[in-house]
Amino acid sequence: MRIHFTGVAGAGMSAAALMMREAGHEVSGSDEDVFPPMSTYVEGLGFPFHRRFDAANLPDGLDVLVLGASAKLGGEANPEVAEARRRGATITTFPELVGRTTDGRSNTVVAGSFGKSTCTALMAHVLREAGHDAGWMVGAISPSLPDTGHWGTAPEVVLEGDEYIVAPADRRSKFLLYHPRDVLLTSLVHDHVNVFPTFADYEAPFRELLRLLPAEGLLVARESAAIRAVAGEAVCRIVWYDTERCEGWWADDVVYGDTTQFTLVSPDGGALALTTGLLGEHNIENIVGVSAYLLERGLVSERALQAAVASFAGIRRRLDRLTTRSVVPVIEGFGSSYEKARSAIEALLLHYPHRPLTVVFEPHTFSWRSRDALAWYDTVFEGAARVLIVPPPTHGAQTHHQSSFEEILARTAATGVPVEGVSTADEATRALSALHGDEVVLLLSSGPLLGLPDSLPPVFDALYAEAAAA
Repeated sequence: MRIHFTGVAGAGMSAAALMMREAGHEVSGSDEDVFPPMSTYVEGLGFPFHRRFDAANLPDGLDVLVLGASAKLGGEANPEVAEARRRGATITTFPELVGRTTDGRSNTVVAGSFGKSTCTALMAHVLREAGHDAGWMVGAISPSLPDTGHWGTAPEVVLEGDEYIVAPADRRSKFLLYHPRDVLLTSLVHDHVNVFPTFADYEAPFRELLRLLPAEGLLVARESAAIRAVAGEAVCRIVWYDTERCEGWWADDVVYGDTTQFTLVSPDGGALALTTGLLGEHNIENIVGVSAYLLERGLVSERALQAAVASFAGIRRRLDRLTTRSVVPVIEGFGSSYEKARSAIEALLLHYPHRPLTVVFEPHTFSWRSRDALAWYDTVFEGAARVLIVPPPTHGAQTHHQSSFEEILARTAATGVPVEGVSTADEATRALSALHGDEVVLLLSSGPLLGLPDSLPPVFDALYAEAAAA
C-alpha cells in the first residue's frame, strides 16, 4: 500500500510509519511546527517528509492517509485530509493501523501513567540483544535501538500503550486497539485531566484493557493500591513487582552512583545482580518490571538480561546529560505529567544530593496548563533551589480550562520555592549564567522549551569549563 502520515513527527506516528515501511508498504509524511529531537529524527528516516501541509504532498495512488490527533494538525480542515477524501482513500489513525496490522501476533502492551517509553524501549533492546527479532513501537527515541518502530520476524510485538484518546471524534484509549496477549502495567495515577476529569474516568480504560487479556495471557503489574484495585479485571495469571520486598519480583541492595548496582530478587528467592547507568529510583522500578516480564515468559536468559540491561542507554529527553565539559551538569527530563516531572526531580536530588537544583520548566501538556490541575504546582518542585518557568503554549487552549502564565507563577511562588518567569531563550540563558558553579540544572518539558535543550549546553560547556580551568 501507499500510506501517507499527516503529523508524522508525532512519536507514535513516526514509529508506526517505520513499522509499515518494514512491513513492505510505501510511506511518506508531513508535519508543521515540530521541534527536535523528533523533527531531526524524522528528517533522517529516508522516506519523503514535507515540512508543511499541502494536498500536493499526497503520493499518486494513495491508499491510506493516517491522521495524527494533535490539535495543531487541524483535523478534518487539514488540506491533506480533504484531498484524501476527494480521492476516496481510507483515512485512519495510527492506533487503528497498528492494531489492525498486528492482530494475530503475540502483542505485549506496556501501559501506565509513566514509565511506558523507557520500559518499551528496554524490553525491545533486551530482546534484540538476545537475538530475538520481535517487533516494537516506542513513543520516544532510544540510542540503544536503531529506530522507534520495527516490524520484526518473531511472533512477539512490544507496543507502547498510550491511554490517551485516539482522536477528538474517537474517545477510545489508544491501547484498547492493540489486541494484547500480555500487559506490563507500570503505574496508575490520575493524568490527562482534560479528557479524564476524575480518577474513575481515568482508570476506566485501564480496566477495559485488562479485560481484553486472554486466559493464557500474562499481566505483570507494579505493586500499588491503585493497580490492585483494577487487576481483578484480568482473568490471566498476574505477577507483581516493586522496588521493595513484595510477593513478586523486587530490587534489593540498591547502590546508586554513576553506575547503579542492585540485586533482582525473584518470587522464589532467586537473585540476579544487575547494573545500570540510568538515573533515579524510578528506573530501577522500570528495570525490575521489564526483567520480571521477560524472565516469566522465558524470552531471554539471565545472562542475556544482565548484559542488555547494563548496555541500555535509556531514551532521549529522559534524564539525558546534555553538557560534556561544564562543571554544572545540564540534564533534560520529560515532564508531561506530575509523576514524570516529580520522578525526574527526585532522581537528580538522589544522584546530586549536595548540588542546588535549578529547574527550567515548561507547562506544555493540557494537564499542566489546566486550572483543574493547578494543585500539581503545590508540591512538584519540592527540593528545588530555584525554578524558572516559561509561558504555556496556546494551541488547543479553548478546549479546556487554560491557566494563565501569571496563575502558574503565583501558584508556584506560594509554595516558597524561588520562582521567576522567563519568556525567551535569551532571558533564560542570562538567568542561568549567574550560577556559582556547584549547581545542577534540569530542563523539564514535553515541548520545545524555547529551544534551550539545543542552545544552552554549548553556553554552559564554554562558560563553566572556563570557570573550572580558571
